[in-house]
Amino acid sequence: MPRKSKKKVAARKPKQVKPIPSGFRTITPYLVVSNASGAIEFYKKAFGAKELMRNLTPDGKILNAQIKIGDSIVMLSDEFLFPGSTRKSPSSLGGSTFTMHIYSKNVDRLWAQAIAAGAMVRMPLDNTFWAERYGEMVDPFGHHWSLSQQIKMSPKEMEEKQRAAMAMFAQGEHPVDLKEPPSGVG
Repeated sequence: MPRKSKKKVAARKPKQVKPIPSGFRTITPYLVVSNASGAIEFYKKAFGAKELMRNLTPDGKILNAQIKIGDSIVMLSDEFLFPGSTRKSPSSLGGSTFTMHIYSKNVDRLWAQAIAAGAMVRMPLDNTFWAERYGEMVDPFGHHWSLSQQIKMSPKEMEEKQRAAMAMFAQGEHPVDLKEPPSGVG
């Protein structure tokens, strides 16, 4: 008696889960602010951020939100001031320990936009000895930002800028030291 052929049924592979979600990079900054809704609106005005999502707690605080600035995602939340909480804003901590850096194709336009939205200048936008147009600011929520764009500079101009910067360091000065913290921060 002839045997019936058995068809092999292809085993279904479980759908693969991406280890890194679409749009994210290996490192994603996560900001904690004292008014996350206000911060999202500021980042929209200052840096052209697009809001991707937000999750709220029952009392309306932002537990987690995602915005996109250029091609980069930034996550953020409100601070939660209950015993044992580690989510504290720069305002609660007395300052920020890091700077978010944005490269731009038109840093002068982005700089003016951020200042108009309410950022405070820490270091004026200027051509630097490392051949970038660079400046630093603090947002109204206490986070530090640097903005820059690579530029073409002559070796002579770079050398003069470097000599001036090193002279400041030799005198114990730093171009980004604020004399006073921005109002409402620290």
